[in-house]
Amino acid sequence: MLAAIWEGWSVQDDLLVVGFDLETGREVHVAEQPPEYWRQRGYGGTRQLVCFYCFHGFEAPAGTRVPLLTRGRLGGKVRTHFAHPSGQAPEGGHHPETVWHITTKHTLARWARSRPGVTAVRLEQWTPDQDRRADVAVRLEDGTRLALEAQRMLMTDEAWRARHRDYQRQGIVDVWFWPPRVHFPHIVLSEGLPVWFYVPSKGMAWTAFGRAHQKVHRWWEVKNPAVFGLHHPPCPLDDLERQAVPLGELNLDQQGAVLPRNLRQKLSDSQREAREEAAVRRESAARYARQLREAQQRRDEADRHPKPLPAPRLPHGALRCTVCQRPLAPELAAAGRHLLC
Repeated sequence: MLAAIWEGWSVQDDLLVVGFDLETGREVHVAEQPPEYWRQRGYGGTRQLVCFYCFHGFEAPAGTRVPLLTRGRLGGKVRTHFAHPSGQAPEGGHHPETVWHITTKHTLARWARSRPGVTAVRLEQWTPDQDRRADVAVRLEDGTRLALEAQRMLMTDEAWRARHRDYQRQGIVDVWFWPPRVHFPHIVLSEGLPVWFYVPSKGMAWTAFGRAHQKVHRWWEVKNPAVFGLHHPPCPLDDLERQAVPLGELNLDQQGAVLPRNLRQKLSDSQREAREEAAVRRESAARYARQLREAQQRRDEADRHPKPLPAPRLPHGALRCTVCQRPLAPELAAAGRHLLC
């Protein structure tokens, strides 16, 4: 279901060339400096700016130095980007999954380092029991450990659950980012985790809110009425509302990635309305049930202590026995029997 949300995004959005600065020995991105800065260090300059993927052995022998061009300009039709010189790119270009995974992994690490409350960030970090290796391991001030996973390919439910359970067992909160349009295991939603997508070329993370559930019979009795408003993460079979968030607006806490305040407020407002309506419905149902119980109690009390039947009312002018006051039969009254029965 979520995959349909991302239709229309071109795969080319993910085909970014990442640079490697031979002088500093670090990965670099075109947005970090003005275009002219990179041109002086690339193909037409000192040639210290080379393709990160080629140099690290992806679709090329390790150590391959391909000086990069810087194309595009600010405000132009084409976004500023690095590119291989003509004829020097691998045949067919770098594999989209490779590009997305490496770019996203390093981007997540830089993003995590910039978040408040983060004390340590490490790439390709093994868990304490050496069982799993997180793409990006993060530690918060309060000691919380996070694993940021850039998962470029489809996983089976069993494979994802195994990794998730291993992280849980070691007290690590796992946060998963996927490429746009990739099919992900829906068990992620069953486990109560949100799904994040990331588009490197736009610097945008995408997630989805679950739309309000249908209010069926006695809906107000469910344990969590928040699902009758917008909710995040969504439930497995929800209708979805896509939400785009610049990566820089997300934060990290003990639960994982944190939505910006405006989106948290949107969720809170929607859920508050659902909770308030549920409270009104519960009170109304309780009042009706109380009235039914009280009416039944009155009936039961009447059955236990029946009242004597009232004496029949006599027609106007009817005669009574002067001794017992019982009404006289008409024939006795007519016979003039001293008004005795």
